[in-house]
Amino acid sequence: MVLIFADQTDGQFKKTTFEALSYGAKVAEQLGVHAEALVLGTVNENLNSLGKYGVTKVHHVRNEVLNSFDAQVYTQVISEAVKATGAKVVVVAHNNTGRAIAGRLSARLKAAMVPAAVSLPDTTGGFIVKKVVFSGKAFANVSLNTDIKIISLNMNAFKIAAVEGTAEVSVLDIPVEAAKVKVVATNKVTGEIPLTEATRVVSAGRGLKGPENWGLVENLAKALNAALACSRPVADSGWRPHHEHVGQTGIAIAPNLYVAAGISGAIQHLAGVNRSKVIVVINKDPEAPFFKAADYGVVGDVFEVLPKLTDEVQKFKGV
Repeated sequence: MVLIFADQTDGQFKKTTFEALSYGAKVAEQLGVHAEALVLGTVNENLNSLGKYGVTKVHHVRNEVLNSFDAQVYTQVISEAVKATGAKVVVVAHNNTGRAIAGRLSARLKAAMVPAAVSLPDTTGGFIVKKVVFSGKAFANVSLNTDIKIISLNMNAFKIAAVEGTAEVSVLDIPVEAAKVKVVATNKVTGEIPLTEATRVVSAGRGLKGPENWGLVENLAKALNAALACSRPVADSGWRPHHEHVGQTGIAIAPNLYVAAGISGAIQHLAGVNRSKVIVVINKDPEAPFFKAADYGVVGDVFEVLPKLTDEVQKFKGV
């Protein structure tokens, strides 16, 4: 059986959860077994509806302690769920939660693990999974030979596939250890598209010359219904908040569209965005390194190009 960890925040499932469910269901189909989901904590959504992503059963551990994420507690509960259900393949999303628990699960269950998987396993002669390496510059095929196997699925690497069906919901009674870390406050950014969930992202760098010019970026992002991002120097200068910083030392993203305006494309920045499906670069320097990684490039002044691009997007949308 394939067990998929259905990650949730404040009772709501994330886009990466639906990707993991669809992926896990396909892996189960390959292996000729059932796909089942594991949900921890209080959830506001109808768990039966997860069946439309290919799972036949949802195991729910309702303990309220699990409403606050603690990597050690989650690892303990998920590992016990794996043993209780007899799962042989465990799938988690390669997001902040998944990265925190996948390695711990591997150690606890003595299971081989592949992080940042980008395709379905090749099961013709074993169990081989393709993953990204060297900050997305190359791929590696990893063979998993243990009885239990763990896969963390890279964000936006697998298309969400809805099917007909509902899932049976079963309460799973697992003792939950007390958390060693107490959350005293949570400060969240509201009213924005989370970068890790965004399918389109508009980003800018020092080429904007100052925070007073960020309206040009915001207008394009609004027209595209995209999330806002920035390079590290912009965040370090205080022009934009640090939660918008994308790159090797910031947030790694993999949207369908990434528009970079006034960013030269240093290797550290590329490492966090090079998994984007389509990269559009706008820069007045034709020798900017970012153009080598771009699918589309515009050599021009961002102060002229961004307003024109925004106008064209709005015309296309009939706004």
